[in-house]
Amino acid sequence: MLTIKKLTIPGYEQVIEGVDPARKLHCFIAIHNTVLGPALGGTRIYPYGKPEEALHDVLRLSRGMTYKSAIAEDGLGGGKSVIIADSHTQKTPELLHAFAEVLDSLKGQYIAAEDVGSTLADMALIRQKTPYVASLPGDRSSGDPSRFTAWGIFRGIQAVSKKLWHTKSLRGRSVAIQGLGSVGAKLAILLFWEGARLIVTDLDQRVTHSFAHDYSAEVVGTDEIFSVPCDIFAPCALGAIVNSDTVKSLKCAAIAGSANNQLDTDETGWKLMEKGILYAPDYIINSGGIINAAAEFEPGGYNPSVARDKTNHIYDHLMKIFHRAEAEKKPTNEVANALAEYHIAHKIGKRKIPIQFS
Repeated sequence: MLTIKKLTIPGYEQVIEGVDPARKLHCFIAIHNTVLGPALGGTRIYPYGKPEEALHDVLRLSRGMTYKSAIAEDGLGGGKSVIIADSHTQKTPELLHAFAEVLDSLKGQYIAAEDVGSTLADMALIRQKTPYVASLPGDRSSGDPSRFTAWGIFRGIQAVSKKLWHTKSLRGRSVAIQGLGSVGAKLAILLFWEGARLIVTDLDQRVTHSFAHDYSAEVVGTDEIFSVPCDIFAPCALGAIVNSDTVKSLKCAAIAGSANNQLDTDETGWKLMEKGILYAPDYIINSGGIINAAAEFEPGGYNPSVARDKTNHIYDHLMKIFHRAEAEKKPTNEVANALAEYHIAHKIGKRKIPIQFS
């Protein structure tokens, strides 16, 4: 029997926990802020060791989604969901339908989309039980967001290059990519054709071997990626990988990747600044996916060209952050947070036309 429990978390509009033992569901949905519009964020399916870890993750991720949408001005708020399960062995239609019932109870305050461990096909299954889903397969939907996320990361890396080396060209620059999943792989290919030198790592050695062969990538171990000398480190796996331990090992000039919540704490931004490492705030550089998903709700319907053009502005957002951080002598993550909070406080980019669900 499905049970839905409301949790009281200071600073969050609504957090719920859904449990259905028969269908093996244990999930959390966190709505951080809906001042600018209904919350939209991915559904992460991951085998967390403890429920407390899943709750901690969904809270951090939903806050990041609020800031991401605030700066992108996509008329959406911040939310996220996590399902405690191994996406390879425990994901079933029954589990996804049970999650859909939890999602439906929020009546559109939160819209689910694809994320780590979930796919377009999963979103289609969830859509069978609730209309509050984005990133669906089909002609009228935005589809796979990873192509837009990867393009946004590429544009962000160009901004890093412009700031550090006064050119957008990446020819000859070394980029160390941690994780060759749906985003990391696409980013690596874009960088290869731009003339960058690739250094890669992934848990799947078949993938790294393929990139070594097809794109002249240097393969290093999963632990070695933190200390390998490179121009840019691009984390494209899970979060909290830039912390007090790994900061000491980093031998890069900048960090610019797709992973969410790359810094373990906001204070780590100061450590990067003290070490002279330029950090591209994750929720700005990786916002291409949410920009693409939000385009589904435009009055004229989804248009990939509009989503592409808006994703290109990631370059401009980051240049603004970099210059302001330098002028104010503050870490880029703190400057980005302040800008996002300003947008929320002054309702910049607030949705004017309500989303119609069918």
